[in-house]
Amino acid sequence: MADRRSAVPNPVLRRVREDEWQMSRMEFAAEIRKTGEAMGNPVGCQARLVAAWEDGEVGCRRGVYRRILTRMTGRSMAELGFRTGQEPVPLAAAVVRELREEGDSVQRRHVLLDGAGVVLGMPFGAGGSAPGRIGATHVRAVTRAVATLYETDHEHGSARVRQDASEALHTAYQWLQTGTYNAKTETRLRSAVGALSIAAGWLSYDSGRPGDAHSLYGEALAAARMADDAELEAHAFGCLSLLAKAQGRPREAVAAAQGAQAVARSLGSPRLLSLFFMREAGGWALAGDAGATDRAIIRAHHLYAQGPADADPAWLGFYAPGELAGLESLARADLGQHERAAAGAEQAVLLHGGAFARNSALYTADIAIQHAVRDRPEVEAAAEAAGKVLAYLPEVRSDRLLQSLHNVAGALQRHSRVPAVAAWIEEYRTTITAIGGGRA
Repeated sequence: MADRRSAVPNPVLRRVREDEWQMSRMEFAAEIRKTGEAMGNPVGCQARLVAAWEDGEVGCRRGVYRRILTRMTGRSMAELGFRTGQEPVPLAAAVVRELREEGDSVQRRHVLLDGAGVVLGMPFGAGGSAPGRIGATHVRAVTRAVATLYETDHEHGSARVRQDASEALHTAYQWLQTGTYNAKTETRLRSAVGALSIAAGWLSYDSGRPGDAHSLYGEALAAARMADDAELEAHAFGCLSLLAKAQGRPREAVAAAQGAQAVARSLGSPRLLSLFFMREAGGWALAGDAGATDRAIIRAHHLYAQGPADADPAWLGFYAPGELAGLESLARADLGQHERAAAGAEQAVLLHGGAFARNSALYTADIAIQHAVRDRPEVEAAAEAAGKVLAYLPEVRSDRLLQSLHNVAGALQRHSRVPAVAAWIEEYRTTITAIGGGRA
């Protein structure tokens, strides 16, 4: 979010994307990631960042993005419509400045910044005073916090931002419960807070707190219905499906996924609907129904092939081709189709490239497991893949990743006489002990 006095849309970049490259924002972000990888500078660019550039909410401040865009387009930043020679305005400062311009009389005591430098831009920390008048700036602050949480989670896992998400959600609920606002702002704020609940729920799920995740997803579902927000409702159902599968409840996983599909059909986003068919496939696979799994997977691929759409929500950026392949590989694994599962996980890692580090680490662990548990185990290939997983630590911290490593160790333990396996087990124990993972 930029200062309103300097938030000037960038029509030049938009024309380049739409007219010359003929790409959606999601496709353009994917091309940025691909170019960055080729340059040896992997980035986690998503459609939301492209939108922020085009809408003038933020400038192209990071040098790595300036280099990538120049390589992609052959143009300088000025030729792409970015203003040069201006000092960037920190997000937190911009939020506070906008609040002052709107005449908010309440004391502004804190802006949340995490230790890794993630800017949530949420004024009024958990212990702050009553918020007073709530306006569009507060809604934008919540929305930006959601985007920032997802971006950090994709690259580093949930450990670094889970507490920040909890504090931001507490603050947002303060705004809802004690602030003053009109009916339009209330609806928008409820939707934004519901989206923040889902983000916090996801971080809880990734941190091994399924009970917290279920409660937060339920809050998001309630917010969606109060705000009449179909996209948020579908998202909440999809998350509940994922959680049910993780907890071993296949019928509930299928029902929640079908609920998400029913809501999403009117939204105009084939890829969103594709994701929910993949969620349904996961439930059917857990139930052992191969036929129903295949039908759901085929439907998901067909919808995905229709391409991105302007109606695709910003958070859907993670559902890249690598994730499509990865989700299918998980379903194949649950059906006991280990060779197809390993091949799918390998494809997922390859397609992700340098982006989505946490998911890439998880799929690499799946490769190791599938090689280890197939009828004719390929233990050296399993050990090689498992070694690649350790390289993600400690930069990526996720309870699910640690659990996956624990599962890999269990699957390889019976092959510990193989030198490559023995070496990996020793490295695994040393690494987990060093980072305080608690399992070795």
